[in-house]
Amino acid sequence: MAMRTGETHWSGGLNDGSGVATLRSSGAGSFDVSFPRRTAEDAEGVTSPEELIAAAHSACYAMQCSALIARAGGTPGTLDVAADVTLEADPAGGFRISGIHLRVRATLEGLDEAAFQEVALAAKAGCPVSKALTGTTITLDAALA
Repeated sequence: MAMRTGETHWSGGLNDGSGVATLRSSGAGSFDVSFPRRTAEDAEGVTSPEELIAAAHSACYAMQCSALIARAGGTPGTLDVAADVTLEADPAGGFRISGIHLRVRATLEGLDEAAFQEVALAAKAGCPVSKALTGTTITLDAALA
C-alpha cells in the first residue's frame, strides 16, 4: 500500500515562531502554521494540524461511506462531508483534540434512511482515519439530502 509524506519547517518558539507545512507526496501545496493562530477563533489564513486532520477525516469518511453505500446495494450520488475538530486545554497539561464531529449529507438511490444510517455509522467506524484517531470521541450527524 501507499505511504504519504507531509513535512513542516518551523522557526522560533511556540508563541513567537511559525512554520510551513507541506504536502510533500502530492505537491498540492504548502500552508503556513502558527500556534497563536491555531488557538484563535479567526485563523486569518493560517492552517493548523486540526484543520488538516479535519480535511483528511472528511475525505476518508466520504470514500468509506461511498464504498459502503454501494456494498449495501445503493448507488452513491453525492456526499457532502464536514469534520469539525476541536482543540482544547488538556486537564493533564498542554492541549488535546477533544472531539471530532462529522456531518454528512447524501444523495443516493436504493437505500432508505434507516439503511443509510447503518451505512453512515459503519463508515465512521471503518474509515482508516477514524481508526487512527481511536481514543478521540467522534460523533456523527448523517442525513439524506
